[in-house]
Amino acid sequence: MCVKCAQVVDDDDISAVPIGYIHKDLKVASQELARLRKKDLNTLFQKKKLIFQYISPEEEYLKNQIDSVDLFRLDQIQMFTKLRPFVRDFLKQASNMFELYIYTMGEQRYAMEMARLLDPDNVYFNSRVISQGDCTKKRQIGLDVVLGAESAVIVLDDTEHVWQQHKENLILMDRYHHFSASLRSFGLDNKSLSECHDDLMWRDVRHVLKTVRGEVLNGCKLVFSCVWRIGEEAENQKLWRVAEELGAVCCEELDSSVTHVISKDVVTKKSRWAKKHKKFLVHPGWIEAANFLWKRQPEENFRCK
Repeated sequence: MCVKCAQVVDDDDISAVPIGYIHKDLKVASQELARLRKKDLNTLFQKKKLIFQYISPEEEYLKNQIDSVDLFRLDQIQMFTKLRPFVRDFLKQASNMFELYIYTMGEQRYAMEMARLLDPDNVYFNSRVISQGDCTKKRQIGLDVVLGAESAVIVLDDTEHVWQQHKENLILMDRYHHFSASLRSFGLDNKSLSECHDDLMWRDVRHVLKTVRGEVLNGCKLVFSCVWRIGEEAENQKLWRVAEELGAVCCEELDSSVTHVISKDVVTKKSRWAKKHKKFLVHPGWIEAANFLWKRQPEENFRCK
C-alpha cells in the first residue's frame, strides 16, 4: 500500500526498490528513490560527509584463544568471531567523515549481531545495516538499495567479485586471517581516508579514487618474468591490469627505460638483466601490497629470491 495515497501497489512492480533494512517490506519507487538520494547527497555535503560502507567478511568458527580480548562468542548465531585490530578506533574516526553502513552477503541475524558487536551503543550505523535479504540480485551486492548517490559512496571490502557493477566505488582491502594477521590493521588506514576526504567533497568519488590509485606507481615501467604461463596474453592477466590501474606502464620488452622487473625466479633472462643493469627486481607481492595499501612499497621488502 502506498503511504502517500493509500492505493494498493502491485508487489511485482519492478520499478520499486526494496529497502527492508529501514522498515520491513518497505519499497520505494525509482523516481522517489532518486529524489531521496539527491536530498541525502545535499545533506551529506552540508555536513561535509560521504557514505562509507564497511563490509563484514564471512566469519569462520574459531576453536582457540577464547580468552582473547578481541575474540567474541555470539550465542545467537552460534559463532565465534575475532575483530580486526583497532576496528573501533577506525570506525570512530571514520564516522566524522562518512555516514557508515554495514552491507553483508550474510543473513539478517548475522548482520545485526555484527552491528551490535561493532557498534554496541548504536552510534555509527543506526538502521543502516543491509544483509542478503535486502539484495536485489542473487550473489551480487548492489548500491541500488543504498539511500545515497553512487557518486558519493565508498565501499571497503575484501571481496572484489561481488562488486561487478560498482568496482569504481571499491577500495579493496586485505583479507583478515584471524591469528596470522592479528597484528595487521586495515589495508587502508584512517590517514589515507582523511587525506582523500577533502578531494572527495563536491566531486564524484569514483573519479577521485581512480585518480588517487593512478598515482601509486606513477613513473614505474614494469616488465614481467615467470609470473604467468608462457603463451598467456599478458594484457589479460590480473596483475598486469592492477599495475596499470596503479599508474605503472607495463611492457613485454626490455629497454633502458624499464624501472622494475617483476619475477618469481632470479635465474630468468629478464631477472639477470635487471641485476646487471641495476634495475629493481621484485616479487609480484610488491604490486599486490601497493594495491592494498594504496602506496608504493619499499622494493627491498619484496626482493625476488
